[in-house]
Amino acid sequence: MLRKPKWFKKHIQMGPGYEKVRTLITKSGLNTVCKEANCPNIWDCFSRKTATFLIMGSKCTRNCGFCAIPFGIPFPPDPFEALKIANAAKNMGLDYVVITSVTRDDLFDGGAIFFSNTIKKIRDKIPGIVVEVLIPDFKGDKQAIKTVADANPDVINHNIETCKRLYDVVRPQAVYNRSIELLKQIKLLNPTISIKSGMMLGLGEKPQEIDKTFKDLLNAGCRILTLGQYLQPTKNHIPIARYIHPEEFDALKKKALGMGFLRVASGPFVRSSYKAKDLYNNEGKI
Repeated sequence: MLRKPKWFKKHIQMGPGYEKVRTLITKSGLNTVCKEANCPNIWDCFSRKTATFLIMGSKCTRNCGFCAIPFGIPFPPDPFEALKIANAAKNMGLDYVVITSVTRDDLFDGGAIFFSNTIKKIRDKIPGIVVEVLIPDFKGDKQAIKTVADANPDVINHNIETCKRLYDVVRPQAVYNRSIELLKQIKLLNPTISIKSGMMLGLGEKPQEIDKTFKDLLNAGCRILTLGQYLQPTKNHIPIARYIHPEEFDALKKKALGMGFLRVASGPFVRSSYKAKDLYNNEGKI
């Protein structure tokens, strides 16, 4: 595993809210991508009383080369999970909530109905809350995509993750063009929804491939972008090709904004749902 450079350090801050959030989530029997994906920002997010809820279990039907979430046969989804999340979000005092999931290729709609139900339960429990969902590709199923879009979340995020050339290694069960088309489909179905996506850098992508991915996302209607450093979860995962210096992340942010993205978060520790509320403008859709 590639050794981290000296400048790649993160000071762990565990505020008073950390234990409260951790205990609430544990007692509610809920999962978070913060914990399951070994996110380096978990201490910060929990301390600020935020979390990204992970629905439909903690085992994924896909075995992507970059992801720390366990691969395996998942249990049937909890029919009461949506209400549990709504209650937890209310207890945490959230006015912005992010919902994501493992990929459930075993379900007929990929779990789209569970996203829809969760959005509705949260809105019933917390009127006026802003809801962001980070969705899988649903194998490109247009009806499944419509199910989520019809639930009218404020933001739909689907991470492109990497450039097209690296998909066979990084996301062997996904298809680059399918993910781009998914974003296009959402914008056609519901133009009021803000479209978001993200990339992991340091996997071996070339500058021109980053530029092409930016253009493809923009053409698909995406206007919110996150760029972060890929971190190898274990020695069995895809190795890091290189660490991206913070100055390069800054340059990529400027480039992306110059190309047409309206909001960009770019840095070594940026993740798709990290400080999501700060990246979203409650005063208007984009």
